[in-house]
Amino acid sequence: MGRGRKRDRDTNDGTATTLESVRPPVTPTYELDGNDAGGQFVRTALTLSVLENEPIRIENVRGNRPTPGLRHQHLAVLETMVELCDADATGVELGAETIEFDPGLEAGSGTDGAAETDTPRLEGGRYEVDIGTAGSVTLLFDAVLPLAGVLESPLRITVTGGTDVKWSPPIDYVRHVKLPLLRQFGLVADCEVDRRGFYPDGGGEVTLRLAPSAIEPVELDERGDPETVRLYSTESESLSEQDVAHRQAEGALERLEWHGDLERRETTAESPSPGSALVIRVDHAVSDDGQRRRAGLAGFSSLGERGTPAERVGEDAADAANRFLEGAAPVDRHMADQLLVYLALAGGRVRVPAMTDHVESSLDLLETVGIAATLEEENGDGTEGPTTVAVDSSETLLER
Repeated sequence: MGRGRKRDRDTNDGTATTLESVRPPVTPTYELDGNDAGGQFVRTALTLSVLENEPIRIENVRGNRPTPGLRHQHLAVLETMVELCDADATGVELGAETIEFDPGLEAGSGTDGAAETDTPRLEGGRYEVDIGTAGSVTLLFDAVLPLAGVLESPLRITVTGGTDVKWSPPIDYVRHVKLPLLRQFGLVADCEVDRRGFYPDGGGEVTLRLAPSAIEPVELDERGDPETVRLYSTESESLSEQDVAHRQAEGALERLEWHGDLERRETTAESPSPGSALVIRVDHAVSDDGQRRRAGLAGFSSLGERGTPAERVGEDAADAANRFLEGAAPVDRHMADQLLVYLALAGGRVRVPAMTDHVESSLDLLETVGIAATLEEENGDGTEGPTTVAVDSSETLLER
């Protein structure tokens, strides 16, 4: 049996509790095969397990990867979920290729103080998580954010790890794109960056604050005219003499096909490792039944690497933004698959740029837990193109 790491946590009353071990869960409701999927599959499956309060078993975790099983950042997500839920689990160890997880939540009142229902409720509190490497802080946040929909009280998590690392969105994408977008649909959340963490040392520190949230249907199937572009360029202190943040921004602006309103922010940040990142945010208008105006947001990013000119980092992000401006979808490719969990929670319609592997994997998981999403493909010839994903608000996890 896998066992969780012994680790202290803070609770709402300020006392410390310790996770000594984890117990075997009950028979899983859902048995999943992760052989052809990566870490995103594991994170989404754990999130859905908590939201539905049903036990799961995942076999062949990251089975087709060069190093299969749980790596540090995947293990950190599993351990965090175990602690948040006081869950029963097995396979809570580095390299585990089979995991079982049973959240075991109790029913509680709704976010508006309504009478107790069968809806699972998650207690808040204060937690600290150390991924132990430059593993992604933002991917851990991806798994935790939807839990606001079943929170009973405020939750605060301080995570140490990589804030701006490969294969994950930079922290400025979360701060300036994802959270502002989701707040428009009822999510109550913010994050504070205390220290940046670049590859290979990590060591960044970010605090995520969540409050009980009544998530609304996500309606993002139309895109209005682009209105503003915002640019966030960051360098570590060790790169400030090379003027990396400024050069990244200049590279992006020279390549970006945009002549409208522009905001620009360059930051020098404390970090144990040298590194840099650039995020471009595109704001566009999205109408909602003629009564409420929401701003559509999309984000594009690039990370600095040894041997890559700072100007090239900016150009890479600008190229992605240009492709978005030429298209018709209201969200970027990364946001597309992340929004599907919120469709499962509250319903709605999201027009995604393309049916990526991550989108298809998430849709498969929704189908496994009984969420029927309908697809409206714009290209009838089977070629890649925008597709609208819709979930009826009466068929969501919290309405069944």
